[in-house]
Amino acid sequence: MNSHPNIADKGLVIFELDNVLYPEKDYLLQVYYLFAQFIEYSEQKPASPILDFMRAEFENNGAVELFEKTSTAFDIDLKYRHNFELLHENARLPLKLLLYQNVLQFMQELVVDRKKIFIVTAGNPVQQLNKIKQTEWNGLENYLTVYFEDELKIPKYEIFNNILLANELAAESVLVVGANKYDETQSELSNLAYIVSSEIY
Repeated sequence: MNSHPNIADKGLVIFELDNVLYPEKDYLLQVYYLFAQFIEYSEQKPASPILDFMRAEFENNGAVELFEKTSTAFDIDLKYRHNFELLHENARLPLKLLLYQNVLQFMQELVVDRKKIFIVTAGNPVQQLNKIKQTEWNGLENYLTVYFEDELKIPKYEIFNNILLANELAAESVLVVGANKYDETQSELSNLAYIVSSEIY
């Protein structure tokens, strides 16, 4: 495998988590599976059609208001919203989350080359930590430093700047691998090179 050509002069790489290191749907679909199983146990409503509905709705329209739509479609009491949200934070997944293969190989190369690896992730810190704990890192977990944007309550670009200062690195020595316009904008505010994970080959 050939790494992205911009990495040769970098000493540190910062990754987002969702849809950068792994497909976020791999986590969410397992949460929906567990929720459907929970409703079957609690309300004697068959899990399979609930899961099929949630999967189709998610794939077509995303996760927004998915509980409300499912509640309406299957007459599920709104009191179970709490259980739905709690599962997002602490679900014990049936299957480990797997890194994108190209990203796994890239991160392994970074370790061999003794480049530092950071994860700076947005979103509910409890949920993001749960994802990290249930990811198959293939030994990479020993080389990761993680920051949670929502826990620190400062924007990503400030976290990036703090990482630069702590590691005594210039902006030219850092690469950010992100997933969306927000990640790109935050990188630009710190004058950091930015790519999406699909650009790693």
